[in-house]
Amino acid sequence: MNGNKIQLHWQILMALILAFIIGVSIQVGGLESSGFAEGLVSSCEFLGKLFMNALKMIMVPLIVSSIICGVMGLGAQSNFGRMGLKTFTYYAATGMLAIIVGLVLVNVIKPGVVDQETAMMITGQADTSEKLTSKFEDRGAKDLVDIFLRMVPPNIVDAATDNGQLLGLIVFSLIFGFFISQLKNNLYDFQVNFWQSILEIMMKITNLIIKFAPIGVFGLVTPIIVRTGLEIFQPLFWFVVTVVGALSIHFFITLSILLKTFGNINPLTHYKAMAPVLLTAFSSASSAATIPVTLKTVENSAGVSNRTASFTIPLGATVNMDGTALYECIVVIFIAQFYGVVEGFEIGFITQFKIVLLALLTSVGVAGIPAASFVAITVILGVVGLPIEAVGMVWVIDRVLDMCRTATNVFSDTCGAVIIAKSEGENVYGSNDEKPS
Repeated sequence: MNGNKIQLHWQILMALILAFIIGVSIQVGGLESSGFAEGLVSSCEFLGKLFMNALKMIMVPLIVSSIICGVMGLGAQSNFGRMGLKTFTYYAATGMLAIIVGLVLVNVIKPGVVDQETAMMITGQADTSEKLTSKFEDRGAKDLVDIFLRMVPPNIVDAATDNGQLLGLIVFSLIFGFFISQLKNNLYDFQVNFWQSILEIMMKITNLIIKFAPIGVFGLVTPIIVRTGLEIFQPLFWFVVTVVGALSIHFFITLSILLKTFGNINPLTHYKAMAPVLLTAFSSASSAATIPVTLKTVENSAGVSNRTASFTIPLGATVNMDGTALYECIVVIFIAQFYGVVEGFEIGFITQFKIVLLALLTSVGVAGIPAASFVAITVILGVVGLPIEAVGMVWVIDRVLDMCRTATNVFSDTCGAVIIAKSEGENVYGSNDEKPS
């Protein structure tokens, strides 16, 4: 690796700083209506649109291949029985609890509820009122039933081409991946090689697109700052408060209660033992990159057996994404609140239930993918009928929040490992020095 190469997150930060300087300079100079500003905004909107189109282009094959690859090996594992059931129950429960915390906090703080003029400048979509309002009007019990009907689409090909039907595609991929594990050896090997090759190709394409993220981010963010100036930072401040507050509640309260209730483990002991894991996860912003440190720490410091740790930790890094699911939920409702101010519609229970369900499923489906949360957020925005390009407004502060949610994801994995190990009769944080076998 070239040691002089600037890392991607620093490139994105530089693009954001440049967008900020240009946008604020135009605002301060009163040049918003000048030919230069209009030309700049048009050019930036083109770049932003091109970047978002590239992300949308890979969305379906990337999600399908990643979900299938993540699930197809599980049913074939010898540990998948009792321990697998416990592990998935824990992952589903903590994911749902995290999303509920995020849902409550974003509805209480309402970071996207600002005055109408600011909201219109930020969204830049004031001319789509009828189109957007029609998607959220007259929602009732029938729409709740429709959500479950969409899990079983009558035509899977049509579902792949319709943003509103992606939930069915996700569910189909989960089922498809699981039943691959039931195939005979030669057919199983063929399917594994096929889907892993597809995923590897999609990852290479994704990495290529993400290399252009600084340009795409500049194109998405600059028009917003040109329109709003410094006013964009007030709702972003409250957005950060909401995300960090929700992550903190889940990290310090929800997971502590689970440790004490189901593992009879002192939370403070576990926090101290997992300090190296948390520092690695926070600094790297990668669950996968933290796996070696996590395995070593839960085995040596917590006393979890290699049998339990080697099953729960890699699996958790793939499918247990509490912080990501929480973040997705908050981002989508944050964006919806802006459009609610502009267009006058309410994001009711039915739509929020759909967001919760999709956040839980997509957090599993895109785990380990570069810019995973943004791929998932674009999926959810498309399904609930909000402009996908609106995701650009949270690029500004994503890097720091990515570090925070990765630390939450990884800590939840360690909690799951020790709770499941304790339920298996292992001597977790025991008084003797003998490691469980």
